[in-house]
Amino acid sequence: MKKLFAVSVLALALAGCATHSTTVSTPAGKPRLVVLLVVDGLPQRQVVDYRHQLAPDGLRRFLDRGAWFSDAHYGHGYTVTAAGHAVMLTGAYPHRTGIIGNEWRDSTTNEVVYNTGDTTHTYIGHKTNKLDGTSPKNLRVESLGDVLKRVHTGSKVIAISGKDRGAILPAGRTGVAYMYQAQTGEFSSSTFYMKEHPQWAKDFHAAKPADAYFQKQWKPLLPDAGYANSLGDEQKWYAKGGKLPKTLGEEMDKPGPLYYGAMMRTPFGDDHSLAFARAAIAGESLGRDDSPDILVVSLSTHDYINHAYGAESRLSHDHLLHVDRALQAFFRDLDATVGKDQYIAVLTADHGFMPAPEYSQSQGRDAGRLSGSQTLAKLNAELGKKYGEGQWALSISALGILFNRPLLAQKQVSLAAIAEDTRAFLLKEPGVAVAYTRQELESGNRAGAPFFDAMRKAWHRELSADVQFALKPYWMVGSSSNMTTHGSPHPYDTHVPILFYGPSWVKPGRIDSRVEVADIAPTLAAMLGVPVPSASEGKHLPLR
Repeated sequence: MKKLFAVSVLALALAGCATHSTTVSTPAGKPRLVVLLVVDGLPQRQVVDYRHQLAPDGLRRFLDRGAWFSDAHYGHGYTVTAAGHAVMLTGAYPHRTGIIGNEWRDSTTNEVVYNTGDTTHTYIGHKTNKLDGTSPKNLRVESLGDVLKRVHTGSKVIAISGKDRGAILPAGRTGVAYMYQAQTGEFSSSTFYMKEHPQWAKDFHAAKPADAYFQKQWKPLLPDAGYANSLGDEQKWYAKGGKLPKTLGEEMDKPGPLYYGAMMRTPFGDDHSLAFARAAIAGESLGRDDSPDILVVSLSTHDYINHAYGAESRLSHDHLLHVDRALQAFFRDLDATVGKDQYIAVLTADHGFMPAPEYSQSQGRDAGRLSGSQTLAKLNAELGKKYGEGQWALSISALGILFNRPLLAQKQVSLAAIAEDTRAFLLKEPGVAVAYTRQELESGNRAGAPFFDAMRKAWHRELSADVQFALKPYWMVGSSSNMTTHGSPHPYDTHVPILFYGPSWVKPGRIDSRVEVADIAPTLAAMLGVPVPSASEGKHLPLR
């Protein structure tokens, strides 16, 4: 039976105090606990730009007393949440993991495939919709946690996130994932992992800790002058509610689904996730014995803030400062309950963020939005002139054009020929930078061409579409005028933090050599004394 974890917030504090004296010394060279922290949608530029405003022991624990990499990137070209979370502890990119996007289209049926979707499993105690994430079924490679549990049968691997994909993919095949449920404010696992939640999880939720934030106000942490270099509130392209302060549940009588959903778009969502992580540490006694454990906490709220307002906004700036303070409190509790020299902490992000096109235009950049539906319609009209009427291109799948294979067979149209015509069409579209065909991606014969390597790492021959494309800098797919996004091979999307802290294993300092997120898994494997995950493409990070 897989091991789990938690306690109510009050019980956690008591448990931490009660067990602190029982901490056992760590065998030389091996941490008792690896804590992987993910700040969803955090560009490296925000960490550096706000360094002077960070708390003494939050992110600055890494920057001042840990090792941090100034030039850390993702190596794949379609930088989205699921793909990034799958890389972190497998060391492998989408062309191996099979997680090519948050969702994609089945090449045979054109049906939507969700990255962690599995209709044979359901959430425990919660309604499960068709495309909800419930298992790592689609993850095609092993993770560091899978290797660790194979070597140390007593090890525990726990992952917690506001998003299903943020928990399931880092947990791997043999860990345990808990994901936030917006209907109830609780964290639920699924029947893939267990039949029912352990008692500690029931106790945690019985106290209704999510309700404690009802009518609580998100206020800026700094005076207005502290945000002088950030974009002010209520820009015309912002989503609704683009102003601070905000009151959570302001127009509601009591907590309910709308409130619980909105909570994950405020700093209180991260506070709640970290409270559950504290419960996990106490309830499962993580880091308490000779079998090393892994805890993953993926904080989802920064991504929601950046989608709605952009990383250049005061809201995003202030939100990261709140995350920083929450991490400082979490580290203090880790030091007390696990032991300051007993664990390794690693912080990264699943992707960065592009500036909103409207902001980029205001700075004189070539920027804009490409409508996916309009592009598809125009493409089919253009192909129809040569091949006859028909829906030749079925959909855009993970930033690729998926063709109607039955129609091609029926009309005896060559896939290679229509792919070349599609490439030519795309390269004439405003905002499109490059396009590569299936034949090129399979053969690798365009090596060295712009973004080709990154796009090849993002492309899976069994799952991906037939012509893959990437946009020019500061362009995005989407017709909405009130948000921004990520998903490109450009530095604003690939450049993310990689931060390490662990005095026994990490030499402090800034490291300027270029590294990749795929390097985290083999580096941690070496620290834990276990084999590197079998599909890993990463190298050991220079931490000593």
